[in-house]
Amino acid sequence: MTRESNGRAASERPGASIGIDVAKATLEIWVEPEGVGWTVANDPAGIATLVEQVQMRAVSRVVVEATGGYEYAVVAALSLAGVPVAVVNPRQVRDFARATGRLAKTDRLDAQVLAQFGAAIRPEPRPLPTAEVQELDATVTRRRQLLEMLQAERNRHGTARGKLAQQIQQHIRWLERQVAALDDELKRLIEASPIWRAKEDLLRSVPGIGPVTASTLLAELPELGRLDRKQIAALVGVAPFARDSGTLRGTRTIWGGRASVRTVLYMATLSAVRWNPVIAAAYHRLCNAGKLPKVALIACERKLLVILNAMVTHGAPWDPDVAQIA
Repeated sequence: MTRESNGRAASERPGASIGIDVAKATLEIWVEPEGVGWTVANDPAGIATLVEQVQMRAVSRVVVEATGGYEYAVVAALSLAGVPVAVVNPRQVRDFARATGRLAKTDRLDAQVLAQFGAAIRPEPRPLPTAEVQELDATVTRRRQLLEMLQAERNRHGTARGKLAQQIQQHIRWLERQVAALDDELKRLIEASPIWRAKEDLLRSVPGIGPVTASTLLAELPELGRLDRKQIAALVGVAPFARDSGTLRGTRTIWGGRASVRTVLYMATLSAVRWNPVIAAAYHRLCNAGKLPKVALIACERKLLVILNAMVTHGAPWDPDVAQIA
Protein backbone atom coordinates (compact mmCIF):
# COMPACT_ATOMS: atom_id res chain seq x y z
CA MET A 1 0.00 0.00 0.00
CA THR A 2 1.43 3.39 -0.98
CA ARG A 3 1.59 6.30 1.44
CA GLU A 4 1.00 9.98 0.93
CA SER A 5 3.29 12.62 2.41
CA ASN A 6 1.00 13.06 5.41
CA GLY A 7 1.40 9.41 6.35
CA ARG A 8 -2.19 8.34 5.65
CA ALA A 9 -3.06 5.58 3.25
CA ALA A 10 -3.40 6.77 -0.33
CA SER A 11 -6.31 4.39 -0.78
CA GLU A 12 -8.27 6.08 1.99
CA ARG A 13 -12.03 5.66 1.79
CA PRO A 14 -13.37 8.28 -0.69
CA GLY A 15 -16.53 10.25 -0.18
CA ALA A 16 -18.08 13.27 1.45
CA SER A 17 -16.90 14.94 4.63
CA ILE A 18 -19.79 15.67 7.00
CA GLY A 19 -19.58 18.10 9.91
CA ILE A 20 -22.06 17.94 12.79
CA ASP A 21 -22.33 20.76 15.30
CA VAL A 22 -23.79 19.23 18.44
CA ALA A 23 -25.98 21.20 20.85
CA LYS A 24 -28.10 19.95 23.72
CA ALA A 25 -31.32 20.15 21.69
CA THR A 26 -30.24 20.10 18.02
CA LEU A 27 -27.75 18.70 15.54
CA GLU A 28 -26.62 20.98 12.70
CA ILE A 29 -25.30 19.01 9.71
CA TRP A 30 -23.23 20.15 6.73
CA VAL A 31 -21.93 18.06 3.80
CA GLU A 32 -18.82 18.85 1.75
CA PRO A 33 -18.38 19.10 -1.19
CA GLU A 34 -22.15 19.06 -1.77
CA GLY A 35 -22.56 22.31 0.13
CA VAL A 36 -25.88 21.28 1.68
CA GLY A 37 -27.00 21.29 5.29
CA TRP A 38 -29.96 20.62 7.53
CA THR A 39 -30.98 20.48 11.18
CA VAL A 40 -32.46 17.65 13.26
CA ALA A 41 -33.33 17.30 16.92
CA ASN A 42 -30.72 15.78 19.21
CA ASP A 43 -33.08 13.00 20.28
CA PRO A 44 -33.61 9.37 19.17
CA ALA A 45 -35.92 10.28 16.29
CA GLY A 46 -33.64 13.03 15.00
CA ILE A 47 -30.54 10.85 15.28
CA ALA A 48 -32.28 8.01 13.42
CA THR A 49 -33.16 10.43 10.60
CA LEU A 50 -29.55 11.65 10.52
CA VAL A 51 -28.19 8.10 10.25
CA GLU A 52 -30.55 7.36 7.33
CA GLN A 53 -29.43 10.52 5.52
CA VAL A 54 -25.74 9.77 6.08
CA GLN A 55 -26.07 6.14 4.92
CA MET A 56 -27.52 7.36 1.61
CA ARG A 57 -24.14 8.95 0.83
CA ALA A 58 -20.59 7.76 0.28
CA VAL A 59 -18.88 9.20 3.35
CA SER A 60 -15.17 9.39 4.08
CA ARG A 61 -15.74 10.60 7.64
CA VAL A 62 -18.14 12.42 9.93
CA VAL A 63 -16.48 15.05 12.13
CA VAL A 64 -17.91 15.93 15.54
CA GLU A 65 -16.46 18.13 18.28
CA ALA A 66 -16.01 16.75 21.79
CA THR A 67 -18.69 18.58 23.77
CA GLY A 68 -18.48 16.81 27.11
CA GLY A 69 -21.29 14.33 26.58
CA TYR A 70 -23.92 15.74 24.21
CA GLU A 71 -22.18 14.03 21.28
CA TYR A 72 -22.24 10.49 22.76
CA ALA A 73 -25.62 9.42 21.38
CA VAL A 74 -25.03 10.56 17.81
CA VAL A 75 -21.46 9.18 17.73
CA ALA A 76 -22.71 5.83 19.05
CA ALA A 77 -25.53 5.64 16.49
CA LEU A 78 -23.25 6.49 13.55
CA SER A 79 -20.53 4.09 14.71
CA LEU A 80 -23.00 1.24 15.11
CA ALA A 81 -24.21 1.97 11.58
CA GLY A 82 -20.66 1.53 10.28
CA VAL A 83 -20.05 5.22 9.55
CA PRO A 84 -16.46 6.42 10.26
CA VAL A 85 -16.62 9.12 12.95
CA ALA A 86 -13.80 11.38 14.16
CA VAL A 87 -14.32 13.18 17.48
CA VAL A 88 -11.98 16.19 17.42
CA ASN A 89 -10.63 18.80 19.80
CA PRO A 90 -12.73 22.02 19.58
CA ARG A 91 -9.64 24.23 19.88
CA GLN A 92 -8.09 22.65 16.78
CA VAL A 93 -11.27 23.37 14.82
CA ARG A 94 -11.41 26.99 15.97
CA ASP A 95 -7.74 27.46 15.02
CA PHE A 96 -8.56 26.01 11.59
CA ALA A 97 -11.54 28.38 11.28
CA ARG A 98 -9.41 31.42 12.12
CA ALA A 99 -6.70 30.28 9.69
CA THR A 100 -9.30 30.15 6.89
CA GLY A 101 -10.79 33.53 7.80
CA ARG A 102 -13.95 32.21 9.47
CA LEU A 103 -14.35 34.58 12.42
CA ALA A 104 -18.14 34.49 12.71
CA LYS A 105 -19.66 31.70 14.78
CA THR A 106 -23.12 30.17 14.41
CA ASP A 107 -24.27 26.55 14.55
CA ARG A 108 -24.54 26.39 10.73
CA LEU A 109 -21.09 27.95 10.25
CA ASP A 110 -19.60 25.63 12.86
CA ALA A 111 -20.98 22.61 10.99
CA GLN A 112 -19.49 23.96 7.73
CA VAL A 113 -16.09 24.46 9.38
CA LEU A 114 -16.18 20.92 10.80
CA ALA A 115 -16.93 19.47 7.36
CA GLN A 116 -14.14 21.52 5.77
CA PHE A 117 -11.79 20.55 8.61
CA GLY A 118 -12.57 16.90 7.87
CA ALA A 119 -11.92 17.33 4.14
CA ALA A 120 -8.67 19.26 4.59
CA ILE A 121 -7.09 17.72 7.72
CA ARG A 122 -8.67 14.26 7.46
CA PRO A 123 -8.65 13.38 11.17
CA GLU A 124 -8.46 9.65 11.77
CA PRO A 125 -11.78 8.02 12.71
CA ARG A 126 -11.41 5.98 15.88
CA PRO A 127 -13.59 3.19 17.24
CA LEU A 128 -16.19 4.18 19.82
CA PRO A 129 -15.14 3.57 23.43
CA THR A 130 -16.96 0.69 25.05
CA ALA A 131 -19.74 1.33 27.54
CA GLU A 132 -17.37 0.28 30.34
CA VAL A 133 -14.75 2.84 29.27
CA GLN A 134 -17.40 5.56 29.07
CA GLU A 135 -18.61 4.68 32.56
CA LEU A 136 -15.09 4.74 33.95
CA ASP A 137 -14.38 8.04 32.21
CA ALA A 138 -17.60 9.58 33.58
CA THR A 139 -16.73 8.40 37.10
CA VAL A 140 -13.20 9.83 36.92
CA THR A 141 -14.55 13.12 35.55
CA ARG A 142 -17.18 13.37 38.28
CA ARG A 143 -14.58 12.69 40.96
CA ARG A 144 -12.44 15.52 39.58
CA GLN A 145 -15.43 17.88 39.59
CA LEU A 146 -16.21 17.03 43.22
CA LEU A 147 -12.60 17.63 44.24
CA GLU A 148 -12.73 21.06 42.60
CA MET A 149 -15.93 21.88 44.52
CA LEU A 150 -14.38 20.53 47.71
CA GLN A 151 -11.34 22.79 47.37
CA ALA A 152 -13.56 25.80 46.67
CA GLU A 153 -15.68 25.12 49.75
CA ARG A 154 -12.58 24.71 51.92
CA ASN A 155 -11.33 28.08 50.69
CA ARG A 156 -14.70 29.69 51.52
CA HIS A 157 -14.77 28.06 54.94
CA GLY A 158 -11.56 29.86 55.84
CA THR A 159 -13.31 33.27 55.79
CA ALA A 160 -16.89 32.28 56.71
CA ARG A 161 -18.41 32.93 60.14
CA GLY A 162 -21.36 31.69 62.17
CA LYS A 163 -24.10 29.74 60.48
CA LEU A 164 -22.51 30.10 57.06
CA ALA A 165 -19.38 28.39 58.32
CA GLN A 166 -21.50 25.55 59.70
CA GLN A 167 -23.36 25.14 56.40
CA ILE A 168 -20.12 25.09 54.43
CA GLN A 169 -18.63 22.54 56.81
CA GLN A 170 -21.67 20.30 56.33
CA HIS A 171 -21.26 20.59 52.56
CA ILE A 172 -17.56 19.76 52.87
CA ARG A 173 -18.38 16.58 54.79
CA TRP A 174 -20.99 15.62 52.17
CA LEU A 175 -18.51 16.18 49.34
CA GLU A 176 -15.90 14.09 51.14
CA ARG A 177 -18.38 11.23 51.45
CA GLN A 178 -19.20 11.51 47.75
CA VAL A 179 -15.52 11.41 46.78
CA ALA A 180 -15.00 8.34 48.97
CA ALA A 181 -18.01 6.66 47.32
CA LEU A 182 -16.59 7.39 43.87
CA ASP A 183 -13.23 5.94 44.93
CA ASP A 184 -15.06 2.73 45.83
CA GLU A 185 -16.89 2.82 42.48
CA LEU A 186 -13.62 3.26 40.57
CA LYS A 187 -12.16 0.28 42.40
CA ARG A 188 -15.25 -1.80 41.58
CA LEU A 189 -15.19 -0.87 37.88
CA ILE A 190 -11.51 -1.71 37.50
CA GLU A 191 -11.72 -4.98 39.43
CA ALA A 192 -14.70 -6.06 37.31
CA SER A 193 -12.51 -6.06 34.18
CA PRO A 194 -9.63 -8.56 33.97
CA ILE A 195 -7.93 -6.39 31.31
CA TRP A 196 -8.18 -3.22 33.37
CA ARG A 197 -7.11 -5.05 36.50
CA ALA A 198 -4.00 -6.32 34.74
CA LYS A 199 -3.19 -2.85 33.38
CA GLU A 200 -3.77 -1.25 36.78
CA ASP A 201 -1.39 -3.79 38.36
CA LEU A 202 1.25 -2.85 35.79
CA LEU A 203 0.79 0.88 36.31
CA ARG A 204 0.73 0.70 40.10
CA SER A 205 3.92 -1.36 40.16
CA VAL A 206 5.70 1.92 39.35
CA PRO A 207 6.77 3.88 42.46
CA GLY A 208 4.79 7.12 42.43
CA ILE A 209 1.72 5.82 40.58
CA GLY A 210 -1.32 5.59 42.85
CA PRO A 211 -4.93 4.50 42.31
CA VAL A 212 -6.15 7.91 41.06
CA THR A 213 -3.40 8.20 38.45
CA ALA A 214 -3.95 4.61 37.33
CA SER A 215 -7.72 4.97 36.96
CA THR A 216 -7.35 8.30 35.13
CA LEU A 217 -4.90 6.77 32.65
CA LEU A 218 -7.21 3.81 32.07
CA ALA A 219 -10.24 6.05 31.49
CA GLU A 220 -8.80 9.06 29.70
CA LEU A 221 -5.75 7.68 27.90
CA PRO A 222 -6.86 4.42 26.21
CA GLU A 223 -4.08 4.96 23.64
CA LEU A 224 -1.47 4.15 26.30
CA GLY A 225 0.61 1.25 25.01
CA ARG A 226 -0.64 1.64 21.42
CA LEU A 227 1.49 4.62 20.32
CA ASP A 228 5.23 5.25 20.18
CA ARG A 229 6.99 7.46 22.71
CA LYS A 230 6.78 10.65 20.62
CA GLN A 231 3.12 10.17 19.77
CA ILE A 232 2.03 9.48 23.36
CA ALA A 233 4.00 12.48 24.66
CA ALA A 234 2.39 14.77 22.07
CA LEU A 235 -1.07 13.36 22.77
CA VAL A 236 -0.83 14.09 26.50
CA GLY A 237 0.86 17.44 25.92
CA VAL A 238 4.28 16.89 27.51
CA ALA A 239 6.30 17.02 24.29
CA PRO A 240 8.31 20.26 23.97
CA PHE A 241 7.48 22.38 20.92
CA ALA A 242 10.05 24.61 19.24
CA ARG A 243 9.49 28.37 19.05
CA ASP A 244 12.17 29.36 16.52
CA SER A 245 12.06 32.03 13.83
CA GLY A 246 15.05 33.04 11.73
CA THR A 247 18.01 33.49 14.06
CA LEU A 248 15.74 33.54 17.14
CA ARG A 249 15.81 30.41 19.26
CA GLY A 250 12.86 30.53 21.61
CA THR A 251 12.26 28.53 24.77
CA ARG A 252 10.79 25.08 24.16
CA THR A 253 7.37 24.80 25.76
CA ILE A 254 4.67 22.18 26.16
CA TRP A 255 1.25 22.97 24.72
CA GLY A 256 -2.14 21.38 24.15
CA GLY A 257 -2.83 17.75 24.92
CA ARG A 258 -5.12 16.22 27.54
CA ALA A 259 -5.00 18.56 30.51
CA SER A 260 -6.69 16.17 32.96
CA VAL A 261 -4.18 13.40 32.21
CA ARG A 262 -1.26 15.82 32.32
CA THR A 263 -2.39 17.14 35.72
CA VAL A 264 -2.57 13.75 37.46
CA LEU A 265 0.67 12.68 35.81
CA TYR A 266 2.38 15.83 37.10
CA MET A 267 1.23 15.05 40.65
CA ALA A 268 2.50 11.49 40.21
CA THR A 269 5.85 12.89 39.06
CA LEU A 270 6.13 14.97 42.24
CA SER A 271 5.74 11.75 44.19
CA ALA A 272 8.09 9.82 41.90
CA VAL A 273 10.84 12.41 42.36
CA ARG A 274 10.86 11.39 46.03
CA TRP A 275 10.20 7.66 45.87
CA ASN A 276 11.12 6.43 42.38
CA PRO A 277 14.91 5.99 42.04
CA VAL A 278 14.91 6.28 38.24
CA ILE A 279 12.83 9.48 38.13
CA ALA A 280 14.67 10.95 41.14
CA ALA A 281 18.03 10.36 39.45
CA ALA A 282 16.81 11.99 36.23
CA TYR A 283 15.42 14.99 38.13
CA HIS A 284 18.67 15.62 40.08
CA ARG A 285 20.77 15.15 36.95
CA LEU A 286 18.73 17.81 35.12
CA CYS A 287 18.85 20.22 38.06
CA ASN A 288 22.62 19.75 38.38
CA ALA A 289 22.89 20.55 34.67
CA GLY A 290 21.29 23.94 35.33
CA LYS A 291 17.68 23.25 34.39
CA LEU A 292 15.00 25.08 36.35
CA PRO A 293 13.09 22.81 38.78
CA LYS A 294 9.83 23.19 36.83
CA VAL A 295 11.57 22.36 33.55
CA ALA A 296 13.19 19.31 35.17
CA LEU A 297 9.81 18.17 36.53
CA ILE A 298 8.17 18.41 33.09
CA ALA A 299 11.02 16.43 31.56
CA CYS A 300 10.60 13.79 34.28
CA GLU A 301 6.84 13.75 33.65
CA ARG A 302 7.51 12.94 30.01
CA LYS A 303 10.02 10.24 31.01
CA LEU A 304 7.50 8.70 33.42
CA LEU A 305 4.84 8.65 30.68
CA VAL A 306 7.23 7.02 28.20
CA ILE A 307 8.09 4.36 30.79
CA LEU A 308 4.41 3.65 31.47
CA ASN A 309 3.68 3.47 27.75
CA ALA A 310 6.48 0.94 27.19
CA MET A 311 5.34 -1.16 30.16
CA VAL A 312 1.77 -1.39 28.84
CA THR A 313 3.01 -2.09 25.31
CA HIS A 314 5.07 -5.07 26.45
CA GLY A 315 2.90 -6.11 29.39
CA ALA A 316 5.95 -5.91 31.66
CA PRO A 317 5.86 -4.73 35.29
CA TRP A 318 8.19 -2.11 36.74
CA ASP A 319 11.88 -2.89 36.31
CA PRO A 320 14.27 -0.07 37.32
CA ASP A 321 17.04 -1.43 35.10
CA VAL A 322 14.82 -1.37 32.01
CA ALA A 323 13.24 1.97 32.96
CA GLN A 324 16.68 3.54 33.31
CA ILE A 325 17.21 3.44 29.54
CA ALA A 326 13.66 4.52 28.57
